[in-house]
Amino acid sequence: MSKLLKVNDLSVSFDTYGSEVKAVRGVSFELDEKETLAIVGESGSGKSVTSQAIMQLIPMPPGKFAGGSIMFEGEDLTQKSETQMQGIRGKDISMIFQDPMTSLNPTMTVGKQIAEGLVKHQNMSKNEAHKRGVELLKLVGIPNPEARINQYPHQYSGGMRQRAMIAIALACNPKVLIADEPTTALDVTIQAQILDLMRALQEKTGTAIILITHDLGVVANAAHRVAVMYGGKIVETGTVDEIFYKPKHPYTWGLLGSMPKLDSGAEELQAIPGSPPDLADPPKGCPFVTRCPYAMKVCENHMPDYTELSDTQKTACWLLDERAPKVEPPESAVVGGAKVHE
Repeated sequence: MSKLLKVNDLSVSFDTYGSEVKAVRGVSFELDEKETLAIVGESGSGKSVTSQAIMQLIPMPPGKFAGGSIMFEGEDLTQKSETQMQGIRGKDISMIFQDPMTSLNPTMTVGKQIAEGLVKHQNMSKNEAHKRGVELLKLVGIPNPEARINQYPHQYSGGMRQRAMIAIALACNPKVLIADEPTTALDVTIQAQILDLMRALQEKTGTAIILITHDLGVVANAAHRVAVMYGGKIVETGTVDEIFYKPKHPYTWGLLGSMPKLDSGAEELQAIPGSPPDLADPPKGCPFVTRCPYAMKVCENHMPDYTELSDTQKTACWLLDERAPKVEPPESAVVGGAKVHE
């Protein structure tokens, strides 16, 4: 598989009244064709800013690219003009936003919103775009699409609005689909239906997907690879099996430990103590240092390099240095009823 998208050492900052907020700090990852990459982490870790940077949707000012590149099919998106990006957005790269009720235009029918991209990027007539819109609504599982296409977003349920957003995003058969928390506002049953739909559409269309989420349950069911993000940095990457069964970063252990487990008998959920770092004044070293129970002096002042654990897994943690004390994952980092370890 060829590398469809390459993000190299990307840094994004925001100028505020009192300081510069360094939201994304040296992030790098790749996306293969027909692959689903999940980017996970707490709110404020930089996930959504990274996805918006790929789409060039960050308002400048106050936002600015502080460094790095976003290579899509060999071209750097950070060097594209707004006019050039308008030819890419919706056509080659599409995005499903977190809240469809605020992302959909309440004054336009769903059909017109689907037709916009088809008329602009596919040169379809309005009649052709309308027919294609009906096909897309049927494809994403909306009942009675011939009637629903003429309705407004407020006439749709939450799950149907999310399906309509997916239809809009897939209208022009994009090569990359960015899904930013696509199931957050939905109940568990609808979440499962949306994830099944995205998997089925990926198999049918071959679209590569970047899935932004904080829900590791979603990751387990939908992704091929995972990038764990914290404090504006990616601290660990690997396949789904590697992240769930052989994690090496204490933050990943904390995320796994905070997942509810039906067989644990615990009455309370485990939480990661402390708060995320202030990205207006980020730590010099590891961003997780103030919350990590295994932090050492070196963690405060020096960001560790990535340790290559396999062809697909790498982790930025001083505990992997040969001079560091040997630390076992905590009992709470449990998958399938057994401690996670090599």
